[in-house]
Amino acid sequence: MNDIFDCKLLLVDDEPELRKMVGNILKQNGFKKIIFAADCSHARFLFTSEKPDGVILDVSLPDGDGFTLMREFRSISTAPVLFLSARDEDENRLLGLGLGADDYITKPFLPRELILRLNAVLSRTYFPAVLNPKEKAVFYLGETRIDFNSGTVTSAKGNFTLTAKEFALLEKLFDNKEKIVTGDSLCLAAWGDPLYGYENTLMVHIRRLREKIEPEPSDPICLITVRGLGYKLVGVTLT
Repeated sequence: MNDIFDCKLLLVDDEPELRKMVGNILKQNGFKKIIFAADCSHARFLFTSEKPDGVILDVSLPDGDGFTLMREFRSISTAPVLFLSARDEDENRLLGLGLGADDYITKPFLPRELILRLNAVLSRTYFPAVLNPKEKAVFYLGETRIDFNSGTVTSAKGNFTLTAKEFALLEKLFDNKEKIVTGDSLCLAAWGDPLYGYENTLMVHIRRLREKIEPEPSDPICLITVRGLGYKLVGVTLT
């Protein structure tokens, strides 16, 4: 894969006209590999058989919902998921982000906004060096090795890949290691917005991050909660 336009995208929506419109927008902006599904069943088949690099996913589908489908995708892949939905209530947006979605756009939407946000998600995931070409840190938390260049965590529990949001949160904590980082600062780093409305979403992502970097996620010793203030990353050893 040479650039983001080589990414294969799976577009899941039950509205034929919207699939056609979004497909045309993607093609006009340089994306060449687009596959389509109108329901959960077909999307599951394409996700496992075609292995897309990114997913644009509706919430309301005729044989299920996008939230459940995304949980299934996340269990087998870290491919980024962008929700494109008519459900614009805060609770739905926060549910999608809390499940690990990389972004959530509501219909109707501006074509340019879709492309900009999709490009940002794909660039963060597959081409972080384009956004920041300098060599990134490799460090240890106890026996756990974190490599920001590859976005991977290696420990006695196994090898894990950080999602884009987990990467952003951990990078912000690392840049301020041994110091308290407020919830506002973490949310700005991961979602571009302050904490308000993201409290539960942030806690979900912190929990998932701990599952990858902590020996005992329920009793964290590296990613510490500072009640009423935020979080702190401690015990960092640089290579």
